[in-house]
Amino acid sequence: MADPELEAIRERRMRELMAQQGMGNQQGAEQQKAQEEAKSNAEERRQMMLSQILSSEARERLARIALVKPEKARSVEDLLLRAAQMGQIVEKVSEERLISFLEQLNSQASKQTKVTIQRRRSVLDDDD
Repeated sequence: MADPELEAIRERRMRELMAQQGMGNQQGAEQQKAQEEAKSNAEERRQMMLSQILSSEARERLARIALVKPEKARSVEDLLLRAAQMGQIVEKVSEERLISFLEQLNSQASKQTKVTIQRRRSVLDDDD
């Protein structure tokens, strides 16, 4: 035995909530589209800068590295872009120089890597 006034209030409130959610989705979609566009523009600028810095052989090697280890390729790209912005790179980076950058990055990574093994004791293990 529902009150007709109560039902009308519920329906009106439900429509208001749906309208707010619909507007929120539109604004969220616009913001997401703007973020994706900004991200793609930044990636495009990054690739353009890399094409100016790297020789064709070095670009090919970096692309092959990116297929196998994208995070390593990204860190090498970051290293190259930082060096170019600081003025350390004045001519196009050859494949040999890219290899030296990779070796430098590998030596830094090997110093940071540490593996520890912790054995878990099971209830079934006999210590006696």
